[in-house]
Order: sequence, then C-alpha cells, then structure tokens
Amino acid sequence: MGYVLLAGGAEFGGQMSAPDLRAMELAGGFDAPVCIIPTAAAPDNNHKRAGGNGVRWFQSLGAKKVITVDVIDSTTANDESLAASIRTSRLIYLLGGFPRFLGETLANSGCWQAALAAYQQGAVIAGSSAGAMVLCGHYYDPYEKKLLPGLGLIPNCCVLPHHNNFGKSWAKQLAEMLPDSILIGIDERTGMVNDMNGGWQVYGAGEVTLYRVGSTVRYGSGERFSFR
Repeated sequence: MGYVLLAGGAEFGGQMSAPDLRAMELAGGFDAPVCIIPTAAAPDNNHKRAGGNGVRWFQSLGAKKVITVDVIDSTTANDESLAASIRTSRLIYLLGGFPRFLGETLANSGCWQAALAAYQQGAVIAGSSAGAMVLCGHYYDPYEKKLLPGLGLIPNCCVLPHHNNFGKSWAKQLAEMLPDSILIGIDERTGMVNDMNGGWQVYGAGEVTLYRVGSTVRYGSGERFSFR
C-alpha cells in the first residue's frame, strides 16, 4: 500500500516544497517517475498551463522524471496508453480546478484504476484543492452547492481546501450534512501526508483543522494526528 498527500491549494507557488519533497521521498527519491494529472483544469482549457507549472515545479525540487498525463475527458480517462503511464508512476499528482469534473471524469475510469494499481504497489497519490477533495469519501461542489460521492481513497472524510481563505466558511453546513464524517480543513500552501501506522503529519506554511462532532482541533507544521 502506498501513501497519500492532501494539500489545501496554491500548489506550485514556491511554498509547497516541504510536503512535496516528503511525497517525493516516499515515492523513491529524485529518480522516481512523477506524473501530473491536470484534469480539474480542463473545463476552462487551463490544463496545459497548469500541467506545465506542475512539471516545472517538481523539476525545480530535483525530480528527474516528470510528465503531464493529459486526462481531460471521459475518453482520455480510459485511454490505455495514458493509464500505462500512470500505472508506472511513483507519484501521481491531481491538480486543483473544478472538483466535480475531476471526480466524475476519474470515477470508474481506466486511468483511476491504474492509479489505484500503482498505489497498491507503494506509489504516492497526491491531490491539491479539488484534487484532494475528490480523493475522500465525499466532496462539496461549491459551483453547484452539492455534496457528491468522492473516489473513496480516504473514506468517511471530506476536505475543505483553501481553509484559511474560503474553505472554513463551508464547515458549519458540511458538518450538518455529514454528521458522521471528519471534515479536514487544509490551509493553502499546506499539506498532510500519512504513514503506515494510520497517522498523518502536517507540512508547509499553515494548519490542518479537524472538525468532528463537538470538536475542532488545529495542527501546525510538524504536528502529527490520527483520525481514530
């Protein structure tokens, strides 16, 4: 089984080196193949620019093998050549953008199955903003104001990205909609990475806020926590 990085947004902005370097370390180091999946940026035709930003960012951190895998619709999400590139990657990074488009494009697709196969073999699956949202059991689509089923990699949870900006304003509503789930508020330029013991550690500039029934707890950089 692999690892997961959930990031709150503003990825590749120069202040995400701590969580991304940790993800690269877990993926196998600077020689490990990294793939950027810019699906969430496709609805406004921003995927080329966003994917290119991701490639340049990881190269600036020292990664030697970084590619963009242009999964931009349901057809490409089931393209076997693209799935093969994902399957052989050790760090698979889902960018931010439109969460519902990302979640529905990847759900039950060949490329998502390839990502899960890589994860089963120890790869890191990372997501920032919309990318982090869809990895959980549920995610909130702010454009249509709907709660939707996620890809389920992190069950019984729901990410509130950009928490220090606008994400915290969703907390009360989502707590009522998901009383049995843990809400995870992740600040911009901040990430959380799990370990094999079921714990998580915070990396980056901000905080991670966990909302449970009757409880709100914040964790800063370097601090560890568990969902248990």
